[in-house]
Amino acid sequence: MDLTLNQLEVLLRVARTGSITKAADEMNLTQPAVSIQLRNLQRQFDIPITEVVNRRLFLTDFGREMAAAAERILDEVHAIEGRTLDIRGKMTGRLRISSVSTGKYVIPYFLGSFLRMHEGVELELEVSNKASVMQDLADNAVDFSLVSVLPEDVHLKRIELMPNVLYLIGRNDGSSLQPIHDPREIEGLPLIYREQGSATRMAMERFFERKRIRVRKKMELTSNEAVKQAVIAGLGYSIMPIIGLRHELAAGQLRIIPARGLPLRTNWNLVWPADKRHSPVAEALKDHLRKEKHGIIRQHFVWCEEHWISRQSPLRH
Repeated sequence: MDLTLNQLEVLLRVARTGSITKAADEMNLTQPAVSIQLRNLQRQFDIPITEVVNRRLFLTDFGREMAAAAERILDEVHAIEGRTLDIRGKMTGRLRISSVSTGKYVIPYFLGSFLRMHEGVELELEVSNKASVMQDLADNAVDFSLVSVLPEDVHLKRIELMPNVLYLIGRNDGSSLQPIHDPREIEGLPLIYREQGSATRMAMERFFERKRIRVRKKMELTSNEAVKQAVIAGLGYSIMPIIGLRHELAAGQLRIIPARGLPLRTNWNLVWPADKRHSPVAEALKDHLRKEKHGIIRQHFVWCEEHWISRQSPLRH
């Protein structure tokens, strides 16, 4: 048997993406190069690793076992490489992080100084909705996930990073919509939702359920950017995290509508399974965040906290 690390890396990427094309893109290789590596790996086994069904590539049961073994082997190799460079005074390794979609406004700032300090660290960052992020954790496909609403049925450890504050927003068009003193007034508004599985949607629905508000859903969109554009276009209102609204508020495209019971407040948390065994580089990131997170917040997110404080009013209660 003559397995290579490149073959194992190709198998693992194909397993994660379900596509030779996507695996090639992630690895900056051509599709033929990925296919050749996969074929060379297959030649060493009598049992099929992949199969094509309805023109789609799938791993066989044996292929999935191989991919799991490849992940363990590559993790050990990266740990050895990292330990070697640690001894030489240089940190290296790979970080795999998944984030809910709004987290794209948060996680780069908490990773930036760490990655600048350790140029040998490689980052794989996937941005998706909460359901996909939690599946990544369940599959042990990532080192960490960034979420704003913690699941109740999963035993996780976490580092709390910063508040996540959600407001009722509308188009800034000079309309006469006044502050909402009775939450049930929201029932008359056309509301724009995120898709099922979104943490923002979950926070909205919990608020409506708690206040016994029966809303009129105008539409459902699959990203915060799409929701913002729909609100700017005057198609309705939404409850959204302020972290992604800075430029639209400053430009006068959107406005915050004061409403009793709002804003909602959760927290951004970097989470991982309680029994997860982290690599040296992942442990180093945890240490870095615990020491530096308050400085990062002061440098990049003080506007959020100032806005939160300035918006406090009797309406919130």
